[in-house]
Amino acid sequence: MIKIRNIKENEMEFLKDMMYESIHIPENKPSKEELLNLPHLKKYNENWGRAGDRALLAEDSDGNALGAAWYRLFDEQNKGYGYIDSFTPELGIAISPEARGMGIGSLLMKALINQAKEDGFKSISLSVDPNNEQAVHVYKKLGFEECGFSGTSVTMIYNIK
Repeated sequence: MIKIRNIKENEMEFLKDMMYESIHIPENKPSKEELLNLPHLKKYNENWGRAGDRALLAEDSDGNALGAAWYRLFDEQNKGYGYIDSFTPELGIAISPEARGMGIGSLLMKALINQAKEDGFKSISLSVDPNNEQAVHVYKKLGFEECGFSGTSVTMIYNIK
């Protein structure tokens, strides 16, 4: 049985592992430390825990972490790749390689959307490499719609009902 819960402060390294996993670079991917500290990516993880930050963790019945989904607010002066506006958090998600293909990503996404609704958000956005066809398919199936491009990524939005 999969349990979805808020991530704990002592699990921040796992969250960074998942942030690293979420970056789609098929070949010659830099190390986690190098990649997450690049100026255009550091904004996604530095000073985690500020207002508007939320992370959920999926774990199995033995308490093993399987994946995470998170969101963060950005503003006009510090836009993320999936930036819509300063009231729409941008989400990220990753599943541990050994736990992929088991539906955990969809469970996490649904839980994160529900959490965003509880937190008072009207929409949530993401950025995805269009070549990551499996992810794009899952996002569309969940109700995300394409609404723009940022560099080589597609920006998608989900309007919370």
